[in-house]
Amino acid sequence: MSTLIRRETRPFLELFDWMDTPMTMFRPLLGQGMRMEDFVKDGHYVVRAELPGVDPDKEVEVSVNDGILSIRAERKEEEIDKTHSEFRYGIFSRRIVLPAGADDEHVQAIYDKGILEVVVDLKDKEVKKAERHITIKQPKLATK
Repeated sequence: MSTLIRRETRPFLELFDWMDTPMTMFRPLLGQGMRMEDFVKDGHYVVRAELPGVDPDKEVEVSVNDGILSIRAERKEEEIDKTHSEFRYGIFSRRIVLPAGADDEHVQAIYDKGILEVVVDLKDKEVKKAERHITIKQPKLATK
């Protein structure tokens, strides 16, 4: 993963950068996160992830295994002389536990204008069974 060297000293602005990503020191170990949102709409579980500047055919992988959706992307840094950059480069990844009823056989992924949208079908909710009353048993008392 490439690192960016800042050429100017801006202590107050660097403080705000640190507050934006307080776990920056652990990033090489954890990988970078991506901003995302998820919701249920029209019987589908939808995950949207911000991935601007990546080629979805070459730099994005989406997979589902054992009820876990994995999204992995890589943004490569161009080798040009920069004086300032706030772009994040490297590998971005997220793993999301799919909700109960998610049909991991029917998953679609669409990339448009920097947003990756993954749509997972939700199986019809099981028909609720009628309430069943349980008889409470009591131990018989021994008669003397």
